[in-house]
Amino acid sequence: MKILFVCLGNICRSPLAEGVMKKMCADRNLDWEIDSAGLIGYHKGELPDPRMMTTAERHGYKLTHRSRPIVSEDFTKFDLIIGMSAYINDRILRDTPHSMADRRKVRNIAEYFVNTKDYDEVPDPYCGTMRDFELAVRLIEDACVGILDAVTHQ
Repeated sequence: MKILFVCLGNICRSPLAEGVMKKMCADRNLDWEIDSAGLIGYHKGELPDPRMMTTAERHGYKLTHRSRPIVSEDFTKFDLIIGMSAYINDRILRDTPHSMADRRKVRNIAEYFVNTKDYDEVPDPYCGTMRDFELAVRLIEDACVGILDAVTHQ
């Protein structure tokens, strides 16, 4: 299985999702390829936001990903492309050349929430407080459990 997580700048939510999923896969001895990207290349080459790195480390995740923009080759390479919100997915589908089969690969992370009922996305914590970064961890952990369940029980 190859999964790509996508957010706006690839410095908060998507690298966190990458780190969480990599750890969950390692814990289950799953040899999946997990990556992340952003809609924009503004932060290309940068490590995740320091606040996200600190929050992730507090929860046992080490984030080492360097930001990169999503590219058309990602549609060929990945089995699932999971956006952090409907807006992100709309932009992915609008801005990237793709076939009908590729369109089916694009999913909203909220589709995989197991215990979360109050959110239909992972809100961007970038302009928020540390509480917003904590919320991102909680939501992404919940979704990653759902992704593992959905994919391994197909």
